[in-house]
Amino acid sequence: MAALVTPWNWPLNQVALKVGGALAAGCAMILKPSELSAGAGLIFAECMAAAGAPEGLFTVLVGDGETGRLLASHPDIDIASFTGSTSVGRRIAASAGANLVPVLLELGGKSANLLFADCDLTLAVKQGVAHCFRNTGQSCNAASRMLVAREVYDEAVALAAAEAAEWRMGAPSAEGGHLGPLVSQAQHERVQTHIEAALEDGARLVAGGPGRPEGFERGWYPRPTVFADVTPGMRLFREEVFGPVLSITPFDSEDEAVRLANEGDYGLAGYVQTADPARQRRVAARLKVGMVQINGRSRAEGAPFGGVRQSGHGREAGIWGIRAFQVIKSVSGLDPL
Repeated sequence: MAALVTPWNWPLNQVALKVGGALAAGCAMILKPSELSAGAGLIFAECMAAAGAPEGLFTVLVGDGETGRLLASHPDIDIASFTGSTSVGRRIAASAGANLVPVLLELGGKSANLLFADCDLTLAVKQGVAHCFRNTGQSCNAASRMLVAREVYDEAVALAAAEAAEWRMGAPSAEGGHLGPLVSQAQHERVQTHIEAALEDGARLVAGGPGRPEGFERGWYPRPTVFADVTPGMRLFREEVFGPVLSITPFDSEDEAVRLANEGDYGLAGYVQTADPARQRRVAARLKVGMVQINGRSRAEGAPFGGVRQSGHGREAGIWGIRAFQVIKSVSGLDPL
């Protein structure tokens, strides 16, 4: 029996990733979706029933975070898979660990986007801002730290500020391209706290800032925000915001870029922008992350998703996402049939 605990951001995607791997591996499943997006899990259960899933194969358990922890600790659970914050992941792992049950963890991130001087700077900045802002910044693999070669740093900062100014907020029900609100009041307050902390630490605000965008007097709408001159000692450089807040930091060499990218506790994703094939390979090999994307090219279908260090362990998607729910059995000495 597999316990699947999913988050409120990208809720249907996370359910599908876990159920797909567990189902292909031959597991029965109990899904505990986030209480902030439980509807996606219930709709998925209706789809499973409509597809003919036998009774007992897939069950949805609605509850809060304590429900997920108790589920992972249940003696009938053989494996647990959790996506969410690093702090909650620790509690899930500890609960399952009491029964020596393996746990797959897909946790937080503070992913770096390295822009070298030989990249297509305009395109790299545009894509980098989008990769930080999309889903209102509520993505574990958001490219929230932009590291830029010193010789093109000022230009990159100006491009990022101009690009951020083009992003608009709007109600989820409104048509057209725009960002929606954050998931809750608590998340809105968290993002505001990080913005205020960056200002206190001396980061240079070049776009956005505290409060709501113009025209929004209510609702959990943040301002798409960009800070320049962010240093490793600042909280914004190391702490996950989970909102549309981009930090920009200069570097003077490839070695410094890699060192800055590897600073901190997380290790989910890394992004590299350079026209040099040799540098692409060198930097990708040195980044302490589970995934590297070069020059904005999307991951291939079936590529494994997951990280290292405080971003968790185990993989989702593709063959590795199936193997994660399986154990290896060695059998020797069989006679021929």
